[in-house]
Amino acid sequence: MPYFGHLLGVTSIVIETGSSEDEAIAALLHDAAEDQGGRETLERIRTEFGEQVAEIVESCSDSLGEPKPPWKERKQAYLEHLEVAGEPALHVSLADKLHNVRTIVVDYRDVGEALWDRFNAERDEVLAYYRALAAIFSRRMPGALATELSVTVAELDRLVAVASPASASPKNHGM
Repeated sequence: MPYFGHLLGVTSIVIETGSSEDEAIAALLHDAAEDQGGRETLERIRTEFGEQVAEIVESCSDSLGEPKPPWKERKQAYLEHLEVAGEPALHVSLADKLHNVRTIVVDYRDVGEALWDRFNAERDEVLAYYRALAAIFSRRMPGALATELSVTVAELDRLVAVASPASASPKNHGM
């Protein structure tokens, strides 16, 4: 899928689930600072779209610097951040992670284990990360979206277990 499709998908989820205009704008821009210019891009967002949008985008970013810290370190810090993040940022982040895992499931059905070559982490680390995300969102933002994230992560676990039963058990729920 073209990357812009992800941005529109996340924005659509946010809009469809009762967002503010700032949350919808932040959803569209949620990866901009992290992937395209760091703090400089964040300041441009702040200038053009306001403080609230910039705060949400920053809160949805796992890193603003270059080079980025190692994958596992970034993801662990992001999980810890979600424990204290505000509701608007949680809403956008939940939509982002739900869209990501939906895409992973579709792609896994299409390409199988080759999917994991796209990540900067091992399959089991990625699965553990999504399990941890589902647990945090279920606790911090209970509702339909968090439930869908949990169900979709469980479906991914099931698909992986069917493909490789010895190594895909959901034993590690943390990072």
